[in-house]
Amino acid sequence: MNILETNEVSKQYGDYKALNKVSINIEEGTIFGLLGPNGAGKTTLIRIINQITAPDEGTILFQGHQLQPDDIQQIGYMPEERGLYKKMKVGEQAIYLAQLKGLTKNDAKQRLKMWFEKFGIGEWWNKKVEELSKGMQQKVQFITTVLHEPKLLIFDEPFSGFDPVNADLLKREILELKKNGATIIFSTHNMASVEEICDSIALINKSEKILDGTVNQIRQQFKLNLFELSYIGDAEKISKLVEPLAEIKKHERGSINHLSGEMLQGFSYNQLLQAILPEAQITQFSDVLPSMNDIFIKCVKNND
Repeated sequence: MNILETNEVSKQYGDYKALNKVSINIEEGTIFGLLGPNGAGKTTLIRIINQITAPDEGTILFQGHQLQPDDIQQIGYMPEERGLYKKMKVGEQAIYLAQLKGLTKNDAKQRLKMWFEKFGIGEWWNKKVEELSKGMQQKVQFITTVLHEPKLLIFDEPFSGFDPVNADLLKREILELKKNGATIIFSTHNMASVEEICDSIALINKSEKILDGTVNQIRQQFKLNLFELSYIGDAEKISKLVEPLAEIKKHERGSINHLSGEMLQGFSYNQLLQAILPEAQITQFSDVLPSMNDIFIKCVKNND
């Protein structure tokens, strides 16, 4: 079941077309990567989902019905530009934001205590936001985003400003939220994170969706018949057997030899393995898939 569907959503600001008939489907309980270069239209789409602005055309369905103002209580949004009040104390502000999302003051305090202990930040309760580092502020904003346990969470560049240790902490918490039933829209330029945690993606460029699907399907779609092979045997003999079938990119020799290459047109991995099996003991063979970073760059350049 899809928790969110946008159907041919368009938005124009004066002469600038921010979105042009963008349709996406986000399955409940998944992590969805919303990708694109700066200015592609991602933030506009996020603002429409959050009802900060309205589309000029198209419809948005949330849990099977037309998106309504009350649905905002079931959405948590952490924008790239953090929005905490610098002069307020952390605890006071966290309670205030929780109450805006419908929690009572007592419930908010109990949940905040649990999260502050989990993140090891209990001593920040009475500090002003301006006294915290950017990374510390992001932890607080993450907590205030998830505190009311919304069904849909939207994180825009959530790892920006985090060191690797705290980025990993946040990543694990996002995966835990998914495990507990939340659906997550994840907007980022970090393609390694997309490969690691996203189930599916949509790529937007110049206001239009140019690619979508599951991460695995997309990587399979763009693969170039590249392979890596490790084996025990005579390297010179294996090279001669491989060369009619594949272009050798790299061949490292040792007690275990490592070879990488690209299959020539008309030949298959099975033919390659059949050719070398009589002369080598294969210890590893893998199909090399392109990274999401390479796919992102290729698609955006081809769309320019």
